[in-house]
Amino acid sequence: MQQRQRIVVGLSGGVDSAVSAWLLKQQGHEVIGIFMKNWEDDDDSEFCSSRQDFLDAASVADVIGIEIEHVNFAADYKDRVFAEFLREYQAGRTPNPDVLCNAEIKFKAFLDHAMRLGAEKIATGHYARVRSVADASYEGGQRFELLKGLDPLKDQSYFLHRLNQAQLSKTMFPVGELPKTEVRRIADEIQLPNAKKKDSTGICFIGERPFREFLNRYLSNEPGPIKDDRGRKLGEHVGLSFYTLGQRKGIGIGGVKDKGAPRGGGEHEPWFVARKDMATNTLYVVQGHDHPWLLQHTLMADDLSWVDGRGPAVGQAGVGAKTRYRQADAPCEVTAASASEIALRFPDAQWAVTPGQSAVLYRGEVCLGGGVIARAE
Repeated sequence: MQQRQRIVVGLSGGVDSAVSAWLLKQQGHEVIGIFMKNWEDDDDSEFCSSRQDFLDAASVADVIGIEIEHVNFAADYKDRVFAEFLREYQAGRTPNPDVLCNAEIKFKAFLDHAMRLGAEKIATGHYARVRSVADASYEGGQRFELLKGLDPLKDQSYFLHRLNQAQLSKTMFPVGELPKTEVRRIADEIQLPNAKKKDSTGICFIGERPFREFLNRYLSNEPGPIKDDRGRKLGEHVGLSFYTLGQRKGIGIGGVKDKGAPRGGGEHEPWFVARKDMATNTLYVVQGHDHPWLLQHTLMADDLSWVDGRGPAVGQAGVGAKTRYRQADAPCEVTAASASEIALRFPDAQWAVTPGQSAVLYRGEVCLGGGVIARAE
């Protein structure tokens, strides 16, 4: 029988964290719920659901029979996540705030708070797994691996790749072993009040509001030319920060035809954002999904974080990488590696590799860690 532990669960108001708490309670653990408030700039807005989420989390805690505490991490969030998020956008990159939020808030500020409450472990509703491996070269003779969630459609290891050995040693992902359908079934069976609540899809702090309108409040924007791959001006952009590589909608050049395009598609092919030239404030667009400007074989990533603290070696076999979430692992070769930077080469070209996003490396089901994409070609 599993040893009873005091486990603090991050209750978000969603069904995954609710079922996680219930599973741990069923296993005989002492479970405490924490609701994290990470954003309060416009809490009364129609897009910010934190008030309703807390009511849902409190209702869940009541049904399960556990205590819940409301903790405000908004100041930490603004300093550690949002400021970096804005810096990246201002520099023309496209950051992934969920990766930063997990590393800085959920598994740092929240973990520290849980430890002050006397917790032995924390748990969240992420679809991922932790495995302990005997390894004498690590503290306590154990190395902790971050594994993909068993449901391939819900796996969230990509967003968790910055977790380290100390964090993983204290972390549990109870639903990582289950398919989402089973999580929903359990929630329904035990009559959780949020059993039918839809999954949130918005960025972790701003919800599902119109993104450009939100960024506009915080970033200065300087309009400039939109040009095609032959240097012809097609229109004006509203500020480079508001576009991401591979973007198809909202470019603002609908109806422009590129008759006789020499490469990458014909007259009726859609336009995609392909490059951002910060020096000249120019947005470059190309026609056709498979235009050469959208295909890259190599990338360099920095701001590295490795789950095992060491990272893969140059030429290590069996390594794959994702350059964006919801992408199959693409076979790649580590062609250079240092403490600060790693170079990857892909036999098959990757589509719209985007600076600011995370390149996350895997060996089978094991997430090795990764870094922030600096450049690609």
